[in-house]
Amino acid sequence: MFLIRWVAALLSARTWLAFTHHVAGLFIGIVTFTVTVGLLFFGVGTLPLALVGLALLALLLRVNGGLARFERARFALLLDRQIPAWPASEQPAFRWLIVPRRTAWRKRATWGPIGYMLLRLPVSVVTSVTTVAFWAVGVALVTLPAYAGHLPGGAPSINGTFLRGPTPIWGGFACGVFFLLVAPQLTRGFGRMDAAMASWLLAPPRDVLLAARVSQLEESRERVVDAAEAERRRIERDLHDGAQQRLVSVAMELGRAKAKFSDDIEGAAALVDQAHAEAKAALIELRDLVRGVHPPVLTDRGLDAALSGLIARSPIPVDLKVEVPVRPRAAVEAVAYFVVAEALTNIAKHSRASHASVVVEGHGFPGTLNLVISDDGIGGADADGAGLSGLADRVSGVDGTLSVESPSGGPTIISAVLPCG
Repeated sequence: MFLIRWVAALLSARTWLAFTHHVAGLFIGIVTFTVTVGLLFFGVGTLPLALVGLALLALLLRVNGGLARFERARFALLLDRQIPAWPASEQPAFRWLIVPRRTAWRKRATWGPIGYMLLRLPVSVVTSVTTVAFWAVGVALVTLPAYAGHLPGGAPSINGTFLRGPTPIWGGFACGVFFLLVAPQLTRGFGRMDAAMASWLLAPPRDVLLAARVSQLEESRERVVDAAEAERRRIERDLHDGAQQRLVSVAMELGRAKAKFSDDIEGAAALVDQAHAEAKAALIELRDLVRGVHPPVLTDRGLDAALSGLIARSPIPVDLKVEVPVRPRAAVEAVAYFVVAEALTNIAKHSRASHASVVVEGHGFPGTLNLVISDDGIGGADADGAGLSGLADRVSGVDGTLSVESPSGGPTIISAVLPCG
């Protein structure tokens, strides 16, 4: 069992990603240390020249901001460690693009990345050199029996004395095994230590994150309320202009038919037929209205069946792919259906597309629900327009994100990521 775990640690992707992280950190540290020290030294040194020094310090803050984003991405890719960014309100602010505001120099969001860029090089020297040394010595000693006899003068020497015979060679082999036992744990341990340092210097404190989260939820709540109010007004307008007018017409036709029953049976029958047709049209409009809000099939059979019915009524051909191993909660399903329905409506009305596709995929449990709606139309969709901004409001109500790519000439791609937890 121990042997299996050791071999698994040696061959683990996490181990070698951490090894890559340490080696890459050394070269990145050289760049970040040189740039940070250079800009900081010359920026402070040329402060008497006012604009020159301030411009260099502003460049330092902007470069460090970009390097911090790069490092967050590196930690996420190689160590699977998500380091949150500072809220926009806490990040350094500038006047005239080149002059940092005085308050920027009193914020941890400014000095944390600077401290990280200065520490990156010495920390990486220790972690990368130690890690590479353990792996190199381990591999060299483990393979010693294979090449010891081919070395000049025999086996390697210690304190100037050549070691001959099998005992020292196999003793070196045992030392190599020990180094290789320790190397994976050391590599990953250094990775955890490095991630802790990066979180301390690059991530905001917990209270800042909580405050930003509260602000985000307040904004999301306002957007959801506005979206619900807009939806209510739309339903009222559709009822007033559609089904209500048809029902009023039905009542009038039936009243006219009632008055004619005594002396004009054929005319009354024609009016009843007309009222019957209007009643069926009103039922269809009511059914479409209910289906647009929350169709019963969505509750009964889930997204696949509901979207299949939606696409069957689309005026343009639509390819549908739904892979949702675990059914998400009802609120997420409703938002996903609404996003697809509104997107297909917009495609039919404005895109001049001849074909569209809808892909719905669930990832993990609870995981996320990913939606991608695309078409081959003329593009140019405005993400800030009333329709798409309403979709963004709906998506934000369940903590999701919406992105729109619609260059002039097409294609248009609408992507939504909805958390299912």
